[in-house]
Amino acid sequence: MYPVSDKFMDAVQKNTRTFYWTGSITTKTNQTYEFGNDDIVKGSGYINRQCCGNTEIELGTVYAAEMGISLYLDIDRYTLEEAEIRLSFHLVYEDETEEEVPMGVFYVAEANRCIKTLELKAYDGMLNLDKNFSKGLSSAYPYEFLSLLSKACHIELAQTKEEIEAMPNGTELLGIYQDNDIESWRDFLYYLAQTLGCFAIIDRFGRLNLSAYGNTAVMAVDIRHRFSSSFSDFVTRYTAVSSTNKRTEKAEYYAKSPDDGLTMNLGVNPLLQFGLEETRKRIINAILDVITSVEYVPFDSDTIGNPALDLGDVLRFTGGHADETKQSAITSIYTKINGKQTVKCVGKNPRLAAAKSKNDKNITGLINSIGETKLSIYTFANALALDVGAEKLSIINMEFASGDETNAEFHAQAILQVESNPDTRTLTAETTIDLGTTTDDNGTTVENKKVISFPLSWDEDGKTELSVFYVLDGHEVEEFHPKESWLSGKHLLTLYYPIMELTANQLHTFEVLISMKNGAGHIEAQNIMATITGQGLGVQERWDGKITAEETMKKLLLSSMPTHTLQDVVMVHFLSPKKTGLNDHVASISLIGMPMRSMKDTLRLFAPIVRDVVETDDKKKMNYKKEYVLAEDVFRLRKDYALSGNSSIRLDRGRMLKLVIPTENFDSLTALTIQPFETFPFINMEVLYPGNLSFSELTEQVGDAVKLKTSFSRQVSGQNQKINRGRLAAFSMGIGDMADIEELEVSNV
Repeated sequence: MYPVSDKFMDAVQKNTRTFYWTGSITTKTNQTYEFGNDDIVKGSGYINRQCCGNTEIELGTVYAAEMGISLYLDIDRYTLEEAEIRLSFHLVYEDETEEEVPMGVFYVAEANRCIKTLELKAYDGMLNLDKNFSKGLSSAYPYEFLSLLSKACHIELAQTKEEIEAMPNGTELLGIYQDNDIESWRDFLYYLAQTLGCFAIIDRFGRLNLSAYGNTAVMAVDIRHRFSSSFSDFVTRYTAVSSTNKRTEKAEYYAKSPDDGLTMNLGVNPLLQFGLEETRKRIINAILDVITSVEYVPFDSDTIGNPALDLGDVLRFTGGHADETKQSAITSIYTKINGKQTVKCVGKNPRLAAAKSKNDKNITGLINSIGETKLSIYTFANALALDVGAEKLSIINMEFASGDETNAEFHAQAILQVESNPDTRTLTAETTIDLGTTTDDNGTTVENKKVISFPLSWDEDGKTELSVFYVLDGHEVEEFHPKESWLSGKHLLTLYYPIMELTANQLHTFEVLISMKNGAGHIEAQNIMATITGQGLGVQERWDGKITAEETMKKLLLSSMPTHTLQDVVMVHFLSPKKTGLNDHVASISLIGMPMRSMKDTLRLFAPIVRDVVETDDKKKMNYKKEYVLAEDVFRLRKDYALSGNSSIRLDRGRMLKLVIPTENFDSLTALTIQPFETFPFINMEVLYPGNLSFSELTEQVGDAVKLKTSFSRQVSGQNQKINRGRLAAFSMGIGDMADIEELEVSNV
């Protein structure tokens, strides 16, 4: 929370308060435009800040704040590109004194000119961090990383070194895992803030600030200060974190006891991959201690507003349906200029975590890379023996292709037999020989000693100095030349060189040259093993049979070919083209001697009328088909026709008469009526009377017709058959002769 006086906190929560907004716009040319409350279009201004998404609490977020406003100002919108906007809130007390609260520094992203107003949309300095990250960084302390970020992105830090070191993991030495997805300084800040257990924002003065979630309420929001509010029926709390270890390719799980809350997934953090296992556990447990202090009730409330509130501040709500024993942290603030303020706290329900198995959180976090992330290895071995001397000798020459923008590593080992030049050492040896004592003429005893000296010389094994030179894509690496000093004997030469920032779709060459002073070396065949490894490298193909040979020739002196000097003078100047053209005047042409005569004529048109009368009295003279045309009082088409026929067709039972109605000469057939007709019994086209017919047990005569009986009795005999249990009498009833049976009665006789 921005530090304000107690008087401010009392006055800002009163039912009536007096306040106003001011601001300034500073262009790139340092031209400043001041504006006040009267210059702001009512209901147009807002400031939106957030440190989490819309669903859950997050660590390491790097959200940019957004500001929008419409002003009654006459400013050229083209001069406002990336202009700086500063806003301030002024609270006026009853004694006419006031207190100012800065509301942030923003940079114009869009400027639209309306008829009377100027519409602006701006963002804070977090967008300045969208610059390419320096791939050369390897390891440093958190404050050192932040200092490099500050210089690279031209942004001021809000915290001192002591304040950063006081944060969780603030004194840990962090290393950057090279296989990462960091593209910008903003991406790097996300992982760094996550490691420190906080989130990153741009404060009210435009400085980068690392803030943490609080656990002590900064103020209470009463029901009379809220226009609307909604509270969840659960408390968001965390008891575990999950972090992917890329070296072991597993998602490691760290939890408190009892583990009955939510789990925060830290993903693959490049700053948590290096170091001992104990160091990684210590860092992640420090993050776990931070996140387990989170116990917030998610809410969404429209309030009268307090401009001093910041993201991460803890609030306590009282009155109404709020639970006064719980507290919530602000994860989003939407401030309307001269209007309401909406504050939110997001969070997940811990009861949903109980449905997940804890074993699911320990599953493998990574799979082997495929495609462009597959690890490729180029190998090299010398096919012939090599003799090394004072001249530079190429011992390794490799070609490789980079399919993507990537990095690679060169490793090599070579076994050398070194013969150092002997060093001749010389010195003079002296010794003293005692010859005993003698007496001189005076009787004095004299010691007789003699000093003998002679020169000595011998050869010692000297030291051979070896120098290594790297050549990448035809250019020698001048910054790094490994050196070794060896005595005679066999030695192992170990080489390493990182190949950084390779461009995509390009063939590269890497060559190693060595030279030796004060000695010589010999390398047997197959005694050099070298590799170039990296991701995104092209596939190594087999040798295509190409042999590269080089020969150095001395300069040739062409003395027998005299040359003559040719001299000439060349002058160059610009020609200015002149306008040229052709003008000619043509007088008007009079066309005479061509008389035009007029022609006149009268044309009358009239429509002929032809009239003819056809009467039925002339029907005998007419040619028409009487079966289709009626000629009574007028000629008209016949509509009703009567047809009959007696074409007989044999059926399975009896016969039928067939009548074919031709319709070719009719436009349509609208109705068809079949008149009733009578038939007589006939067999073979002859009429038979019932009295002359013979009847069966199924037929009978009824009047003059022969009909089937509807009921009759028949005596049948059955057959005695043996079944599984007992015997059975089987009868054939002759039912197949009947069309259908309505009732059947069986009795024994």
